[in-house]
Amino acid sequence: MSRVLPAGSHGLPLVAVVGRPNVGKSTLFNRLARRRLAIVHDEPGVTRDRHYVDTSAFGRDYVLIDTGGFDPDDEDPMKSGIARHVKAAIEEADVVVFISDAAVPLTSADRVAVKLLRKANKPVIYAANKADSPKLDADAFEVYRLGVEKVIPISALHGRGIGDLEAAIVAAMPVKREDATDTAERVPRITIAGRPNAGKSSLTNRILGEDRMLVDARPGTTRDAIDALVERAGKKYIFVDTAGVRRKGKVTKASDMIESASVGATIGAMERSSVVVLLADAKEGVAEQDAKILGLANDRGRGMIIALNKIDLLSKSETAKSEEAARDKISFAPFVPVVHVSAKTGRGLPNLFETIERVSTAFHTRVPTGELNRFFESVLQTRPPPTSGGRAPRLYYITQAETSPPLFVVMSSSPESVHFSYQRFVVNQLRKHFGFEGVPIRVVYREKRRGKKKEEAEGDED
Repeated sequence: MSRVLPAGSHGLPLVAVVGRPNVGKSTLFNRLARRRLAIVHDEPGVTRDRHYVDTSAFGRDYVLIDTGGFDPDDEDPMKSGIARHVKAAIEEADVVVFISDAAVPLTSADRVAVKLLRKANKPVIYAANKADSPKLDADAFEVYRLGVEKVIPISALHGRGIGDLEAAIVAAMPVKREDATDTAERVPRITIAGRPNAGKSSLTNRILGEDRMLVDARPGTTRDAIDALVERAGKKYIFVDTAGVRRKGKVTKASDMIESASVGATIGAMERSSVVVLLADAKEGVAEQDAKILGLANDRGRGMIIALNKIDLLSKSETAKSEEAARDKISFAPFVPVVHVSAKTGRGLPNLFETIERVSTAFHTRVPTGELNRFFESVLQTRPPPTSGGRAPRLYYITQAETSPPLFVVMSSSPESVHFSYQRFVVNQLRKHFGFEGVPIRVVYREKRRGKKKEEAEGDED
């Protein structure tokens, strides 16, 4: 059973940014986070889920929560789902920042939101966005008509008033949360990627045990990459649900800017993760686009797992065939494990977590130099490198230069003479001997020049 940990469970206060659609919440979120994380576009409702980032102001660290636009008058089922997310964010937050739009008159949604916040019984900071110059401050102060004590005019786009807002946030934050726990240890970061409607959000919700991601029958519901800290069997994981990566022909002109930003968020999430779980529909099989997504993860050296979803709809023989078909599609990465899951029933989740643990461990593995070179000597004795141009290149020793992902360096008399087939053989032997399940292994060959060791030794004596 998984347990969702509070976003501030590492001792940091939670600050939620709320407001109706298109008032600039995501622009403010990016401004306060000091980096572009939420997708920003001039279309109401671009942010749909709530997501979290650690940030700081005036020396105080805190967790910032971005939410979808809150409009209580909208009967769209997706919009009502957003409203649930906003209410959940308000409930878990220590401080709430309510954003209105100084450029337009107050709406019924603003009034309902302020009423809701009064009942929350926690610090609320009111900010009127799009006050790009002092001339617009009078418009910003219209919020006073709702009976609030203080309104801060800001421009999230240009940075005006942000210092005042941050000072107010820090002043309202508690010293320490009561539910604080120590998460200083390394927590595996898992990105769930795949085509739209593969069931990524449903799987994330099954893992979380709550409706953190909005789940809808329409492809492309999730647009941002969203983090959730989870504890299962005493171990912590950060799961990231991402937007589906579509084929280029499927993207319409009207949505291509948001779509490309979503793809960028997916790739960014991959680069910050230790393991990428490619989720594919077991009935449809691994498609060309799935293989491309896995290729992105492989190129970035991430640990990889293929999870075939909806096995509750397959027979035993169909399940076996689905794995075989998946492996045919990813012949470039035969080392990637394939697991079967059902986001609907939870079947296969224990095996998925066990596989994540193995792949994450492999991603961070460092092989001791002595053990590595004993292995390498054995490889050279069993099969020396072939001759090239009448001469066989000498391979002196191997060292692991990096982990996460693993990178090995082989010192050679003539790196360019080491045939690609022998390079592949060395990688295969490393994998056979040390495992590295689901993780790409990089091996580079560098020239060992004569006298280099002597120079290094003399340098060490200084």
